[in-house]
Amino acid sequence: MTQLQDQGLLANPDTSVTPEKVRDGIGLRINGEDFRHTGDPELPLLWYLRDVLRLTGTKYADARGTGGADLVLVDGKAISAITLPMARLAGKSVVTVEGLAGPDGQLHPLQQAFIDEDAIGCGYCTPGWLIAGVDLLHRKPHPTDADIDTLPNLCRCGCQTRVRKAIQRAAKGGQA
Repeated sequence: MTQLQDQGLLANPDTSVTPEKVRDGIGLRINGEDFRHTGDPELPLLWYLRDVLRLTGTKYADARGTGGADLVLVDGKAISAITLPMARLAGKSVVTVEGLAGPDGQLHPLQQAFIDEDAIGCGYCTPGWLIAGVDLLHRKPHPTDADIDTLPNLCRCGCQTRVRKAIQRAAKGGQA
């Protein structure tokens, strides 16, 4: 027992230790949590999300951000994560597909509508469709088919018809 007590705190700790200042970096909020990126400011947000934070819902489609698989909400607006360098995100709020559900796990109405309408296909493009759909519903709570057709998303599985129904279902409050 005496050996264990000898390993305790020193009676006179060294008080010359001073904490270092917070490293410079890019502060941003992702899915409600604060982060500080201290690496390359030109790193695309997509790689920060996937490789650093391990938020893998946002997908890579191509280097130009076409196809919509890499969409995230930045201050409420859908933006391509591959084309957005970290340097442009200081003080911004980012929401990924992982952040759409409520803190209690309650699905976003559009997520539930995707399930109800079986609008998932292989799933690769689904996160981008959800982000684009949420953005559209914020801008136009009752979008027309023409509004939905303006979304930049591509689906090789052919789920566009079911995606349209899911967006319309969410706009109606979950009713078919």
